Amino acid sequence: MDREFLIDLFADFGPVAIRKMFSGYGISADGVNFALALRAGLFFRADEMTIPDFEAEGSKPFQYSTRAKTVVVNSYWELPARLFDDSAELAQWARAALAAAQRAKVKKPPKVKKAAKKVAKKPVATKRPTKKKTVRRAGKAKRALR
Repeated sequence: MDREFLIDLFADFGPVAIRKMFSGYGISADGVNFALALRAGLFFRADEMTIPDFEAEGSKPFQYSTRAKTVVVNSYWELPARLFDDSAELAQWARAALAAAQRAKVKKPPKVKKAAKKVAKKPVATKRPTKKKTVRRAGKAKRALR
């Protein structure tokens, strides 16, 4: 799928931002990514409210293979093929996918900036014993063992 095809496909939905992502494109509206156009097909964002619609159409979640296993990404589901010919219904599915993406965005905790993470992970400074005390302790421990 090329960029022009995707622009035409989402014409009834409204303006979308299309940017390069992985081996295809990420599609977003209002700053929220709600679809992926990859070599494997077009995938819409889904959640517990919209997954039953995809299942009813016989769609499958996005998946990819690594050397060790197949990874299933249950948050993106393949768009039913029949919707490529029905732009009005595709726009409805796209609105549902955008809503699912917005719900997921609300559920995520806010990101902590890197500088704040470093401060939080920094150990509390403790007073180190001097060498003399360390030597004395070692000497006492040896005497205690005798």
